[in-house]
Amino acid sequence: MKASGPLIVRGRDGADIEVPVRISPRARRLSLKVDPARGAPELVLPPGVSLSQAESFVARNVVWLENRLARLPDAIPFADGTIIPLLGIDHLIRHAPELRGAVRRRESPDDGMPLLEVSGGADHLARRLTDWLKREARRELSERARFHAEQLGRKPMRISVRDTRSRWGSCSSTGALSFSWRLILAPEHVLDYVCAHEAAHLIEMNHSGRFWALCDGLVENMDMSRAWLKRHGSALHRYG
Repeated sequence: MKASGPLIVRGRDGADIEVPVRISPRARRLSLKVDPARGAPELVLPPGVSLSQAESFVARNVVWLENRLARLPDAIPFADGTIIPLLGIDHLIRHAPELRGAVRRRESPDDGMPLLEVSGGADHLARRLTDWLKREARRELSERARFHAEQLGRKPMRISVRDTRSRWGSCSSTGALSFSWRLILAPEHVLDYVCAHEAAHLIEMNHSGRFWALCDGLVENMDMSRAWLKRHGSALHRYG
């Protein structure tokens, strides 16, 4: 079939569920996924699968699909009054149209939750805050990745920050490191671990025992950070 549009499947309550379709030359079987980042399902097909086969596959898995969609957390928009984590610490977003500069972080005047004050018009708040968070992520991630690489006698060729869904960081064969900007929302030890993880790949492009020994020598509480990402990482895609 051609991925010209989504499939529509009828749920148990009679409501229609829209399932986008993607044809992948690398796929060897039909695969139904739910992406926490987008809060939406996706059907991945190998080339040559017929429409009837695809529809039958989704219909057989509709109960699983409904259960997974029901467990998705609600999205948390960047808006005045919203609480978001910054390096794992909750901050209250406040619209401050008179503020000079895009975003200012400051302690609450009443010793409460720290604030993220965002200037400009309310309709630009989400974009301004997102841009600021990406800059903060680039600064934190670059500094820490370079530091850990230096401990190993290596230097990254390049460091970039993106909004990746499938991985928190990566290291290319040329020594270029890439990270998800959403790590700025995670606790500091988690962000630091991911930087160490990718720096270790500058020496070991695998997940061998030697690789994990390098990681363990760079950061404390490696297992705790890995467990946090496994348990809470998908929730970081709720924000913004």
